[in-house]
Amino acid sequence: MMTHDEWVDQDLVGLAALVAAGDLSPRDVLLTAIREIEAINPAINAVVVTQFEEALAELDARKTRPRFLGAPWLAKDLHAPVKGLPLANGSRRFKGQVFDFDSTTFSRIRAAGFGILGRTNSPEFGLSVSTEPDLWGATLNPWNPGRSAGGSSGGSGAAVGAGLLPAAHATDSAGSIRAPASCNGVVGLKPTRGLNAFGPHRGDPNFGMSHEHAVTRSVRDCAALLDITTGPDVGAPYFTPKPETPFERLIETPPKQLRIGFITQTFDGKPVHGECAAAVERTAKLLTDMGHHVDAAGPDFDSSLLTDTMIRILFGSLVAMFPGDPGAEEEFGLEPITRAALAFARETTLAEHLTRTMVMNREVRKLSAFWERFDILVTPTMATPPVPLGTLDTRHDDLERFLETLSSVCPFTAPFNATGQPAISLPMHMTPDGLPVGVQFVGRFARDDTVLALAAALERAAPWARPPTVSASA
Repeated sequence: MMTHDEWVDQDLVGLAALVAAGDLSPRDVLLTAIREIEAINPAINAVVVTQFEEALAELDARKTRPRFLGAPWLAKDLHAPVKGLPLANGSRRFKGQVFDFDSTTFSRIRAAGFGILGRTNSPEFGLSVSTEPDLWGATLNPWNPGRSAGGSSGGSGAAVGAGLLPAAHATDSAGSIRAPASCNGVVGLKPTRGLNAFGPHRGDPNFGMSHEHAVTRSVRDCAALLDITTGPDVGAPYFTPKPETPFERLIETPPKQLRIGFITQTFDGKPVHGECAAAVERTAKLLTDMGHHVDAAGPDFDSSLLTDTMIRILFGSLVAMFPGDPGAEEEFGLEPITRAALAFARETTLAEHLTRTMVMNREVRKLSAFWERFDILVTPTMATPPVPLGTLDTRHDDLERFLETLSSVCPFTAPFNATGQPAISLPMHMTPDGLPVGVQFVGRFARDDTVLALAAALERAAPWARPPTVSASA
C-alpha cells in the first residue's frame, strides 16, 4: 500500500497510471483508501456509511480490467441510489432505506472500475450549505474543526479535502458542490444542465435545478469523471450533448484569449469578506497575466429575487416525499427547519408556484445576457471563508431567518442552477489563518470544455495547497 504522503500527492488519473504501469495493484489502491478513511474520518465525520468488504469482494470478482479498476469512490447521502447501499438523505425518516438498483450515473461509475466504499454526510434533504444533520452529526472542516465543511456535499468535500480519497460524488441544487469545494480547498464543478444523466429514478430533478457530479483534488480528475458519466439515459426528458473530443484531452490545451468579467461584491452590490474579494482580485490579475481580456463587470439582474424564487420552488420537491397528512412529518423526526420548509410548500397554491416559475424565467433571461458579451464570469464562490459550525442552524423553525443567513453566506452559486450553466469552484486562495477560499468561474451554457480548460490552465499556473494533516485525535 501507499504511504499517506504518497496517497495525497496522487489523483485518480495518477493512481490509474501507477496501476497500469504495474507499480500498484487495484487492491492496493482500494485498501489504501480504506486505511485512510479508518484513520482520518473519526476526526471529521465525513463518511457516515461504509461497505468496505463488499467493495473488496466486488473487486476480486471482476473479470475485466477497466482503467479505473480499484479507484475508491464515495456516494453522497442524497438522491443517489446505489444497489444495496443505504440512502437516508440525511434524515431519520429514511435511515436504512435500500434500493435494488444503481442510478445511471453510478452504473457508469461502477462499470468504470470504481470501488464504492460508502456514503458521505449530507444535511437533511440537502437544505443547507453546512453539513450538520441531526441524523449523522456535523462534518468538521479538515482545515479547522470549528468551521463548517460546507454543504450540502459537505461530507464529500471534507473527505477529499482531508485526503481520504482523491474524488467523491456530489450534487448541487443551489451551490451544494461549489460551496463545500470552497470550504475544503478542492475542485467542484456543477456541469451544464442535462450533461450528466438523472435517471432512472428522476426525470427533471428539482425543476431542472439539480446537477450531479463530483468534488475532486485535480481538474483532470474532474474532466476524466465527466467523460465517464456524461450522456443521456433511456427516457431522459432532455440532455446536453458532450463534445466529440473527451474532456480529459480538451483540457490539455489552454483556451485562447477569453473575454472575462469579474465581480468582488455580491450581484446587488453588497460587500463580501475581504479575503473573498482578495481571492477574486488576485485571480483577475493572474488571468490578465495569462493573456485574457479581463474587466470588472457583472450581469444585470435581480439576484435576490431570483435566488429567493428558486429556493421556494425547490421547497416544492419536499411535498412529493411526504404525501400523507399534514403534520405527520413530526412523527418522522424531521428537523425544525425542514418542517417549516415543508409547511411552506404545502401552503403554496398552484398559481403561486407557476408565477414563481415565470419570475425565474424572466430573471434567468436577464442574467444570461451577460454571456453575449463575455465568455466567463468570475466571482467569489462564497461571501465568506468557512463559517463557524452552528451559523446555519437548522434546529429552529424560523424559515425566513434561515433563508436570510443562507443568502448572506452563499449568494453567488444559486443563480446558475436556475440558468443551468457550467460553474466551477477552484481553491485559488488561503486566508492568513489557513482557511481555503474558492473562486467561481461560470461559462456559457454547454461550454464546460472552456470552463475546464481555463481551470486546468489556472491549476498549472498557481497550484493549490495539498490536503492538511488531520489525525484521528484532532
